[in-house]
Amino acid sequence: MTATTLRAGRVHRRQRNALLIAGLCVALLGVVAVTLMVGNTFYSPDEVLRVLLGEQVPGASFTVGELRLPRVVLGMLAGLAFGMAGITFQTMLRNPLASPDIIGISTGASAAAVVGIVVLSLDETAVSFLALAGALVTATAIYGLSWRRGFAGARLILIGIGVAAMLHSVVSYVLTRAAAWDIQAALQWLAGSLNGASWERVAPLALATLVLAPLLVSRRRDLDALRLGDDAAAALGVRLRPTRLLLILAAVALIAFATAAAGPIAFVAFMAGPIAARITASGASLLVPAALVGALLVVAGDLVGQFALGTRYPVGVVTGLIGAPYLVYLLVRSNRSGASL
Repeated sequence: MTATTLRAGRVHRRQRNALLIAGLCVALLGVVAVTLMVGNTFYSPDEVLRVLLGEQVPGASFTVGELRLPRVVLGMLAGLAFGMAGITFQTMLRNPLASPDIIGISTGASAAAVVGIVVLSLDETAVSFLALAGALVTATAIYGLSWRRGFAGARLILIGIGVAAMLHSVVSYVLTRAAAWDIQAALQWLAGSLNGASWERVAPLALATLVLAPLLVSRRRDLDALRLGDDAAAALGVRLRPTRLLLILAAVALIAFATAAAGPIAFVAFMAGPIAARITASGASLLVPAALVGALLVVAGDLVGQFALGTRYPVGVVTGLIGAPYLVYLLVRSNRSGASL
């Protein structure tokens, strides 16, 4: 194979990846446009555009600008954060089950939030900060428990699943002792929902995404090298321990901020990476495609949950209906092929 052929192959992969990213952006913008137009009152594209440009349009300025727009922006940012964090863990640990919502990090945020709502009677802002702290503490505990004279991805996944099971038990116990009104608030949060979205909830997640997403993209070559294994990554010049720690911290922070803002939207972090891998050229970085797939899953799932099922469901219910069968399929396929965690 000549150098010219190799260069042509690289150019082709870059072009295909650029077209894929452009296509995902167009699809996402299309779903966003539909979300801004439809509802109890339909607004034309012209009215929506005028609102986005800052004009005062009777009715539309409030409905689109203050209700629908924060909701769709929150959905995009949460999906982007879940998708990017999920593919970071899955690539680094070389296992599609190594998703933050499978290995307990999202569950840590959920448990902390339920304790804040039911036991401590905290307001929404305090619950969000407590969920953020819960995700960070859980991730630190899982990482520490899995460290035995080195780092093993399979050990981290198994310990994470065990920690998630314990945290689910904590949530169940706290809910059994809660008052009816606290149960309703906790269950709404646990479902993963964009209801009640506001610019105040969007701002912290937007800031975190603005800082952490470029950081992860800037380390995409190191992340792709880790996919080859520790020995190969070290041979390519990757400093394993600091690189892995930086990637974990950035991914956990994204998950924590997204969960604090929108709740643990089920299986988005788990599904976004594998979907992106199936449609992306071999060898291309999956960070940006997975982020866009995650955003598309959340925004489209929220649209379906609100208007396509006869009654209104939180977006986490819709993504859960899609993700649960895929998890079962993945486990069955791994069992049949003799694969292990």
